[in-house]
Amino acid sequence: MARAFDPIELELLWRRLISMVDEAAAAMVRTSFSTLVRESYDFSCVITDATGQSLVQASESIPSFIGTLPETVKHFLRFFPPEQLAPGDVLITNDIWLGTGHLPDITLAKPIFRDGRLVAFSATTAHAPDIGGKIRSPEPREVFEEGLQIPPMKMIAAGKTDETLVTIIRKNVRTPDQTMGDLWAQVVALDLMEDRLRVLMESYGLPDLTDLAREIQGRCEAAMRAAIRALPDGTYHSELKTDGLMATPITLKLALTIRGDEIEMDFAGTDGQVDRAINCALCYTNAMAMYGVKVCTSPNLPNNEGAWRPITLKAPEGSIVNPQFPAPGGSRMLIGHYVPMLVFGCLGQVVPERVMAACGSPMWGMNQSGVRDDGRGRGKPYANMFFYNGGMGGNTRGDGITCLSWPSNVSSTSIEISEHIALLRFHHKRLRPDSGGAGRHRGGLGQEILIESRSDTPIAVSFLAERTIFPAFGIEGGKDGAPGELRINGEKTDPKKQYVLRKGDTVSLGTPGGGGHGDPKLRDPAALATDMAHGYVTQAARYAAD
Repeated sequence: MARAFDPIELELLWRRLISMVDEAAAAMVRTSFSTLVRESYDFSCVITDATGQSLVQASESIPSFIGTLPETVKHFLRFFPPEQLAPGDVLITNDIWLGTGHLPDITLAKPIFRDGRLVAFSATTAHAPDIGGKIRSPEPREVFEEGLQIPPMKMIAAGKTDETLVTIIRKNVRTPDQTMGDLWAQVVALDLMEDRLRVLMESYGLPDLTDLAREIQGRCEAAMRAAIRALPDGTYHSELKTDGLMATPITLKLALTIRGDEIEMDFAGTDGQVDRAINCALCYTNAMAMYGVKVCTSPNLPNNEGAWRPITLKAPEGSIVNPQFPAPGGSRMLIGHYVPMLVFGCLGQVVPERVMAACGSPMWGMNQSGVRDDGRGRGKPYANMFFYNGGMGGNTRGDGITCLSWPSNVSSTSIEISEHIALLRFHHKRLRPDSGGAGRHRGGLGQEILIESRSDTPIAVSFLAERTIFPAFGIEGGKDGAPGELRINGEKTDPKKQYVLRKGDTVSLGTPGGGGHGDPKLRDPAALATDMAHGYVTQAARYAAD
């Protein structure tokens, strides 16, 4: 007989679940080795039920992993059915199509047993500091160039670590201590979630999570269906262009159909996959599209399986949002981060008050690798990844936020940390005047960063950069934000290529500003005066009446 939960008991259980995944996330930050986890928070922690259906995720999880991580657990179950799992197992993969869409993201999952029965999984995904292969950039032509591929397998079997796998990982990456250190931090998080869940189930007499998962997921599903039902039925279309391969822009198309209490998204007409690493695997496309729907319908609803059930998605095989093996995807966010804005383009036709103008994203990043003295006169390979954010778009409530990552809530790495771990000098990191699109509510500003190489040996650098050709567009009469810009030694360069820096060479990045919302002539004069006083806006004529 199914167990019923009264509202108070359910709330207590729900808060306990949230606390355990948040505690696991904090443990990962404290025990990780790389800045990608402890500074940028590029990871997620979740608990699923025994079938891999998501139940709860850490509060600071990034949107893409919230969508991909439970699906990876389901894939693990296809490779390892319950009868092939044992207490103490830890499963691992970074497969592009089964994971998050690119190799640097490594997913670990641990089956949790109670009285000999599989009852749940604890799972984490984290962006590794290095996964070998060509330094991450849009240049690779197939996945084999992008680094070590780890198929679904057991990193730990019944408590015993696969030392052969550990040796292979360490041999194939530039940062063996950091990469393995972060993996062990993920194991710490898995163990903590398992321990806390066991205590919870014992305290409340839960033989498994079936009834609790049904209650939580069912309530979320009902709330999402109600939110969708409140929208008018119909099919809405959206289209946008990305910088693509610079000389060859990429066109993305979406048809979003609302039918009763369900939504279907169809990417038919989107351009095909390319022989560069900007392809966006369907798992990532799906996660980003779900996120776009959720923030427009039920932004405060918990993220779990129930919230996704009323939403379906399809994309043509071989399209850039559903590429086929062996397509590369290391820079898949250069396409994937546009997907929520495509959703906004559709839903903005029926709920314009819930969407914002385009953001200065996809998020920008600089990958850097080289060899440095290990203190014993020998060279030691190293690699770093730094994120830099543009401005968000203006909306009906106010200006876009300046220099904030969207749709991935990854944090920037501080200058102090960056200079400590890399042979770089940061001459400045400052806001970019006039980069926010003019509007009644202007777009958020981008930033300007000037970096100089201090390395006696060459440094390889590559970039994740978009909106250098097609700027973040304004809506409802708002103007476009400033496009992004990349310069090496003062010369404009192609951000889709890899470069080698010598000592004294400089890199200048100008991240894009967000688009404006509403007619600039309607901007509050006091707000404009404040912008002028702070140097955010220097050209008041952009807001003047005709």
